[in-house]
Amino acid sequence: MKIRVYYEDTDAGGIVYHTNYIKFCERARSEIFFEQGMIPSQGESSGFVVRNLKAGFLATSTLGDMLDVTTKILTLKSSSIVLLQEIFKENRKLFSMEVVLVYIEGGKPARIPEDFKTVFKTMG
Repeated sequence: MKIRVYYEDTDAGGIVYHTNYIKFCERARSEIFFEQGMIPSQGESSGFVVRNLKAGFLATSTLGDMLDVTTKILTLKSSSIVLLQEIFKENRKLFSMEVVLVYIEGGKPARIPEDFKTVFKTMG
């Protein structure tokens, strides 16, 4: 997914604020579903929550940069998925994050719906 860096994404020094890389990854995960005409939940009390994440900030980006967010499955289980998300500027890796998502219904872990698993499995 392509993302342009806007003024609101930067700090006083004009560099992308560190938490925005995590936001960019969240947008990319949602976009995977939106591109399939779906949303990543089934009602108000279900959806994916972040259980854990490990992030590496490797280089900076600035106002106007075009970034590319990639998403790959590392592990897919019945109620959780581990993804590797990376952000690049041209061919330079700026950010890398391993994130564990758990699917919940009514506040408790539940099986990931099969159509959601299919969306993840078919992503590029």
